[in-house]
Amino acid sequence: MVGEENISIRNRRSSYRTAEEKDDFSRRLEGNWSFSNSTNGRIGAEHVMRKMQLSAEAEQLKPAFMKGVDSHFTEFVNGLIAKSVLLESSPSTFPASCQEKDSFINKESRAPPEHGKVFVIRKSLLDELFEVDHIQTIYNMFIAILILFILSTLVVDFIDEGRLVLEFDLLVYAFGGFSVAAFTWLYMFLSTLVMPYGLFIQWAKGYHSSLHKIIRTSSFGILFMIFQTVWLGFVPTYITLTYELPPASSAIVIMEQVRFIMKAYSLIRENVPRVVSCPTQKSNSLQLPRVSQYLYFLFAPTLIYRDDYPRTPTRRWSYVATKFAQVLGSLFYAYYIFVRLCIPIYRNYSQENFNLRGLVLCIFNSILPGVLILLLVFFSFLHCWLNAFAEMLCFGDRMFYKDWWNSTSFANFYRTWNVVVHDWLYYYVYRDFLWFFGKKFKAAAMLLVFTVSAIVHEYVLDVCFGYFYPVLFCIYMGFGIAFNFVLHDGRKGPIWNVIMWTLLFLGHGIILCLYSQEWYAHQYCPLKNPTFLDYVKPRSWSCQMKI
Repeated sequence: MVGEENISIRNRRSSYRTAEEKDDFSRRLEGNWSFSNSTNGRIGAEHVMRKMQLSAEAEQLKPAFMKGVDSHFTEFVNGLIAKSVLLESSPSTFPASCQEKDSFINKESRAPPEHGKVFVIRKSLLDELFEVDHIQTIYNMFIAILILFILSTLVVDFIDEGRLVLEFDLLVYAFGGFSVAAFTWLYMFLSTLVMPYGLFIQWAKGYHSSLHKIIRTSSFGILFMIFQTVWLGFVPTYITLTYELPPASSAIVIMEQVRFIMKAYSLIRENVPRVVSCPTQKSNSLQLPRVSQYLYFLFAPTLIYRDDYPRTPTRRWSYVATKFAQVLGSLFYAYYIFVRLCIPIYRNYSQENFNLRGLVLCIFNSILPGVLILLLVFFSFLHCWLNAFAEMLCFGDRMFYKDWWNSTSFANFYRTWNVVVHDWLYYYVYRDFLWFFGKKFKAAAMLLVFTVSAIVHEYVLDVCFGYFYPVLFCIYMGFGIAFNFVLHDGRKGPIWNVIMWTLLFLGHGIILCLYSQEWYAHQYCPLKNPTFLDYVKPRSWSCQMKI
């Protein structure tokens, strides 16, 4: 290095033309070397001290910096990705004549889907967290608890009854009538595949050539509503109640019924504005959704229709098998929770009359199993089940939920717990309501979202259990709305996260306790000739069960 530096200096000296320039350069060079020799030790010491001081200051600033990054980095990256997708996304399947520049000719028309949800390739949050050893350890702890549940059941059965056999009679009962549920699902799937798509295609092909567009649109709209309410709404519910399907089989039918209704609506909602906003003279170039695109949407883990979604390049079948195995493991986990923590408690309380003391004890004894069931539902369905189907379909956007466990407000919890359903409610209920009535009615729009969600959740539980006991509806519409405004997004800090978790635990304890008591009341206190009031009045309030 020294030799190369000397050669460089000699080359620079030879490049000067006059003796004065050479002398000037030599004086400056000698001055620099002299200064370096005299101050090198002092500068070196100061440099070391300054470096140590900066390191200490950096260590002090590190916690605050990391806290800021943790709170803002995820939001920043998501926004950046969304903007890049909007700028660089491929052209719509609709031709240029019917794209965004022509869609706002009519100012009263709704915004096209490109102004709605943006799908990007991203992993589920738990998949990223499980790459960290500390989070994986928490997962291992839950597996250890499952092993202890199994051992506990074996030991109790061996001590009490002298046998060492694992029986799953509760699972066998819960999934009884599975053939009826499977037939009903096939009926709903074929109906949803044929009817909404066929109605939309027939309406779209003749819309621009029709002389009575309003009458034509109203007629097809009425046909679609009849299909939604009767074909998809009434018939599956009638089959479920007529055949008295057990809770698990009923849940399969009813939840799939709700899913198909929401998907069929999304197909119509996303494509009708495109057809309407396309100019008449360019309607012949309109490209309608293909059957294959709609069929993919029916199985895709999203409720927002798009002609195309971002895809992953490969399928990991080992990943799919792992996720389905975790779903099966969660099912057995729930079985042991009911067998070890729920059934013995509710059988004891069922021998007493309904009173405040028994109710309070039942609620607090139900908190632990209620929370475990909540976590199992989240992990098995929102993470494992949806990710398994996403992997099989190469569906790229795996953000089915966000970090709801870090929520400091119920408003944020509602947005992050189930992103799939939240997207549908936000774009098709909340935003469409504001589009119709104006932005000044945001509180009414939020109330409508809560009402729709509460009604659907209560409907699913009532049909699955076979009785009307609107506990979830009252909690959702009462405490849920109140907490949404009281524990709003302005609440920050760990204390609010503690409050959110405390209320969440208590709420699920109340739900599990009251619905379980009512279940036992209907099992052990049947009515021969029930009146309408008997169906509305909770039976657990007046029934003393003898077991």
